[in-house]
Amino acid sequence: MHAHPHEPHRSGRVGWLRAAVLGANDGIVSTASLIVGVAAAGSSQQAIVLAGVSGLIAGALSMAAGEYVSVSSQADTEDADLAMERRQLERSPEAELDELTEIYVQRGLDRSLARQVSEQLTAHDALGAHARDEIGITEELRARPLQAALASAAAFASGATLPLLAVSIAPLARIEWVVPAASLFALALLGALSARAGGASIPRGVLRVTLWSALAMAATGLIGRLFGS
Repeated sequence: MHAHPHEPHRSGRVGWLRAAVLGANDGIVSTASLIVGVAAAGSSQQAIVLAGVSGLIAGALSMAAGEYVSVSSQADTEDADLAMERRQLERSPEAELDELTEIYVQRGLDRSLARQVSEQLTAHDALGAHARDEIGITEELRARPLQAALASAAAFASGATLPLLAVSIAPLARIEWVVPAASLFALALLGALSARAGGASIPRGVLRVTLWSALAMAATGLIGRLFGS
């Protein structure tokens, strides 16, 4: 008799995958677009590098601050919900047990089994059971503001480093073409890897990320040519 093979599921990757892809994608696109715009305006290589480094620092800090504020708000809401649930468990444990039982009945268990499950889970960890099955909060998916901020900043900075490296090796006259080409290649690779990790269509993931990124770089390049001196 063969053991049932373990089936890998990808939904647990959604949180970190989204943050990592978004940060790296933003880092590449915003920094490359900034560099292309400044280069198209006829700036010196030193000015282009300075603009790129400034964009990296500002973007990474902005991503960190935005993610910290956003996830902190989520954490505050979770803490308030858990505090309220803790008070309800202390004041009316029997009513909370009935509530948990009803949740399991609605999920398909017969009432006697649902009651038994509720009693055992309550005896083991009452708050954890209600947090998970009533509120939808699990320890693995709890909001962690500082971790989210650092991860977003690191992802953005790692993405922004690539167009800066392209600037450092490309001749001044070719920056407008080398940076977009290198950036779009990296974005296509990023889109393919994230699609593969998430079990989605790789061609669709690549097309989605490269199309909008190419438009962003083309727009800043056009603005640089129109208003540059």
